Amino acid sequence: MYAIATLIDYAVTFYIYILIANAILSWLVAFNVVSPQNNFVRQVGYFLWRVTEPVLAPIRRLLPDLGGIDISPVILIVLLIVLRNLILVDVLGYGRM
Repeated sequence: MYAIATLIDYAVTFYIYILIANAILSWLVAFNVVSPQNNFVRQVGYFLWRVTEPVLAPIRRLLPDLGGIDISPVILIVLLIVLRNLILVDVLGYGRM
């Protein structure tokens, strides 16, 4: 059971890094730091979009319009951290006396 909890911990942490990379790349493209015409940037952006969009789209539908500010990655990161901590507490017994 410890191995499964560790694997889930690593997977959630890796997905959080992917969410952060997606947000940073979107900022870099929005502020014209990197060009979306660059083939490498386009491929990385497409990969990050394909990996994160299925999870972020339902959260975006539930959120009210904030005038161009997308806080769905922040909400998803908080939910993933809470989920990871719940799994670790349940499986590994952290926090129990």
